[in-house]
This record gives sequence, C-alpha cells and structure tokens, in this order.
Amino acid sequence: MKKLFPIILVGFLLNFGSTFAQNTYEFLRVDMSARAAALGGSFISYFDDPDIIFYNPAGMMLTKNSPVSFSFTKHLLDVNLASFSYSTELQNIGRVGAAVKYINYGTFDRADEFGNRNGEFGAGELALLLGYAGTLDKNFYYGANAKIIYSSIEDHSSSAVALDLGIHYTIPSQQINIAAVVLNLGTQLSSFINTNEDLPVDVAIGISKRLKNLPLRLSLDFHKLTEKRDDFVQRFKAFAVGTEFYLSKVFILRFGYDNEKRSELKVGTTAGIAGFSAGLGVNISDYRFDYGYSSLGLIGGLHRISLVTAF
Repeated sequence: MKKLFPIILVGFLLNFGSTFAQNTYEFLRVDMSARAAALGGSFISYFDDPDIIFYNPAGMMLTKNSPVSFSFTKHLLDVNLASFSYSTELQNIGRVGAAVKYINYGTFDRADEFGNRNGEFGAGELALLLGYAGTLDKNFYYGANAKIIYSSIEDHSSSAVALDLGIHYTIPSQQINIAAVVLNLGTQLSSFINTNEDLPVDVAIGISKRLKNLPLRLSLDFHKLTEKRDDFVQRFKAFAVGTEFYLSKVFILRFGYDNEKRSELKVGTTAGIAGFSAGLGVNISDYRFDYGYSSLGLIGGLHRISLVTAF
C-alpha cells in the first residue's frame, strides 16, 4: 500500500483536482504561520516547523521532538485569525499531528428590510486537522490530514470534511527537499443554501535548498496547478519564492514574493509592493519567535506573529 501512495496522489493531482471550483472556505488558503507568510507562502517543501501540517503533512515526518506552534494574524479591519499546531513521533507507527485554524470576522449590525437596527451578529470559520506521516522508502515520505470545517454567520452555518495528501522527498547530501500536495479535497456536509459549494482545492509542488557555502535557504512553490488558464505558461502563474538568511544561530531574516497575489492586488497600473513579504525569526533557548509582514499593496498589509517550541 505504501508503494501505491505516490500513484494515488498523482491520480488526484492530474484527474480530480481540476474538477473543483474554488469559491467557499477561502480562509483555508490564508497563511497562518508568520514564517511561511514571510516566505510568500513558499513552504510545502519545508519540514522543521510544526505548522508544516497546514501545508504538507508529509513534512511532519522530518520534524524532530514534539513541537508546538501558536500563531496570530491581524487581518484588515476587525478580522483576526489564530492557529495551533502540534506533532509527535509514535514509535514503530509514524508521526501524528493535530492543528486548529480559526478566523473571526468581528461583529456586524443586524437590520431589517427597512434598515432598522435590532442588535448585532458575528461570523467565523474553523478547521480542525488530524494528520499522519510515514515513510515510503529511504528519504521518501508521505502524509495525510483529515479535516473538519465549520463556518457560521449569525444563526446560519455550513460544514464540510476534507483530506490533504502529500509526499516529500529529500536529498540530504545536497540539502534539497522536493514536495507535492493536494489540499482541501472534500465535500460539504451542509450548506448555507440548498446548493452545495466546492472547497478551495489546491494542487501544488515545491522545492527548497539550503546552500552549501552560504547561510541561505531558497524555496519555490507552484500552486493551483490544475486550474484552467488561457495557455500552458499561465498554468504556472501562481508561484511563490522565499529566502531565509541565517544571520546567526539567533537571528533569521526572511523575504518572499507571491506572483499571483501581486497581479490580483494591482489597482489600475499600480501594485505598490503587493505580493512582497518579509519577516524575522529569533531563537531563544528552546523557543522561536517569528514575525511576518505581507503587503496587500494600496489596501494595506497583514501582520503575523508565531511562537514555536519543542518539549
């Protein structure tokens, strides 16, 4: 069964991913990790971070100890997001993980058809993840997440279930990591209206490399590979690149670029620094503090913080 897993995953990538439109539970696409966001979201081939469970569960297999991560994102207006992730090794079984992603859209005025206000209501969304990672072969790993998704607006709600499936291959001698993943493959259990909506399926591949003679790690991801585009070249429009520069054992600088976000956030002929991101990591004892800033151009920017520890 382990040997068949890559074949099954490729089947999802090539045959099933393109059948899904992407118009609900879009919060699943939002980067929660300050580290990943600072890298422009180019993160699926990483492994040394508990938040990899959100990007590619196969990467958990290379994570050491039992790390925990808590992240907070200050979005626009009163919208706030938070996440929690954890993974640990089970001897002779593999690695298991759990995570939560939550978004609160704030409060809104309730009004009738005549515009008369009669109170307030809230809106929010939640995703619960349970993940597993194992070994296919030497330096070759696989992983899967099961997700429960819930969304609510006032006294209305919808729910869904989904799977993430990923593979990760590493070349230790060259410090190269290659990964592929399909995210949010699932269906709604209940909807706000009578018609079910599709989940934001994302098919992605990525590669990262730690340079031998420089304190630098480079990464490149391609997302939404099965979405319909005008031509073959446009299929690779949704790419992100990231750079980690290790100033010392304590300080890490990060920079990233998301090409699709830049094109989507362009206003007229002006995009400002939309799509660009930057951040800082600080290692103190067994803790790491991460900060990430992502520019939305003329709209503003997002600030994220993460605290990561292992015990």
